[in-house]
Amino acid sequence: MVNLILQFAACARAAEMRVSTAEVMDCLEQIRLVDMLDERQFNAVLRANFAKSRREQRRFDHLYHLFFHELQVTETAGDAGSLETPIDGIRNRIRATADDQLELAAISDFLAGEPAAYLQLLQQIQSEGDSRRQGPGSNLGALVRRFPVLRALDRAAELADHYLADHRDEIHWETRRQVQRHLERRLAVARRLLVREEAGDTGVIRREDTAGDRQGELGNLAFNALTPSETTRMRETIAQLVRKLKDTVGLRYAVRSRGVLDVKRTLRQSARYQGVPVQIVFRKKPPRKARIAVLCDISGSVWSSARFMLNMLYSLQECFDRVRSFVFVAEVAEVTRFFDDHEVARAIENILTEAGINYGASTDYGLTLRQFCRRYLDAVNKKTTVIVIGDGRSNYANPEGQLLEDIRDRCRRLVWLNPETEQFWYTGDSEMRTYQGICNEVRPCRNLNQLAAFIKDLVL
Repeated sequence: MVNLILQFAACARAAEMRVSTAEVMDCLEQIRLVDMLDERQFNAVLRANFAKSRREQRRFDHLYHLFFHELQVTETAGDAGSLETPIDGIRNRIRATADDQLELAAISDFLAGEPAAYLQLLQQIQSEGDSRRQGPGSNLGALVRRFPVLRALDRAAELADHYLADHRDEIHWETRRQVQRHLERRLAVARRLLVREEAGDTGVIRREDTAGDRQGELGNLAFNALTPSETTRMRETIAQLVRKLKDTVGLRYAVRSRGVLDVKRTLRQSARYQGVPVQIVFRKKPPRKARIAVLCDISGSVWSSARFMLNMLYSLQECFDRVRSFVFVAEVAEVTRFFDDHEVARAIENILTEAGINYGASTDYGLTLRQFCRRYLDAVNKKTTVIVIGDGRSNYANPEGQLLEDIRDRCRRLVWLNPETEQFWYTGDSEMRTYQGICNEVRPCRNLNQLAAFIKDLVL
């Protein structure tokens, strides 16, 4: 705990908060008098010692969330131990390449859980921009200073990938995947900190962002790396996208439903006025709407993507003839009733507790397919598009590829959405090689841009 407080104090100083040695010592003494597992008490002690003005309190809140939540400095000892060696190796590889590049050196420390140098670098960029600013938006100096850091972030990601590839035989595939996720989270946080515009102290000048702006910011962030505030913004952005899609679909249906010329009715209507003017009558035809059956893996990080997928599908429910949803870990259960009885957000929350399956079981795609074919095959016909959301990891159980073939032959189209990084699709207990050869289409679905592209293709 002492080391953790010292690291946080270093970060606070890097962010230009005035933190003296005496205040750090007072904090270490006071922290022993509270329950450190109670975050409110823990936060109150740090705030009382490190934030001495309203301006510093805002900066403290931002820094506290970054250090203890976004960077997840307080990971479990088991996780930290398993990742320590490869992350140190990546850090050394980046440092060896850095030479005199301060940006790369700071990023290597940031990825290893020591953010002070990177925060100090960002503070210098912000200070330089402030000193040259002549008016609102005149921050060209800060923007120019950001470009080398962006290049350094891309370079660090490349070096990390090369290190993992070079040590493929030495690092277990599961550890590689954990390291990859760890680095993705850290790099995403680093990029957000770099491009985030710091609001003025008075809060007078604000820019209203649009849905397009928000999607641009959030679009490439992995679903499993979102912070609580970003999750809220993601829902708002999805709501905006849904409204735009509904408008587009409504216009298309209005044109398509006009149908072909009805000759008999046209002649009959025109006969009243001896053909002047001619009133053309078209045969009305109902719009063809697809039926959707969604099969969602709700284990682990897969759920972070599946919940947004379900959110968009059910928000666009009127664009489909019928949507039926099924969730599984090993056993499978239909959850359509939750969406029939509740609004979308509440239904998604209830799925995680009331679906009637064993949430702690090991994932078994073979068992899921057997149960689905035995109980729910009536949900699939030639008008149905079947969407499977999952990483295909079946814990080395029988993947039952033949049953997936039966579903594909019975439905209109079979699409698999995989939220896992593509380079891990064919490693370890993944059955994606088997399933990919069966599906009509397999797509990655790790972020909002990929999900929105799929939904647009599905609806339009």
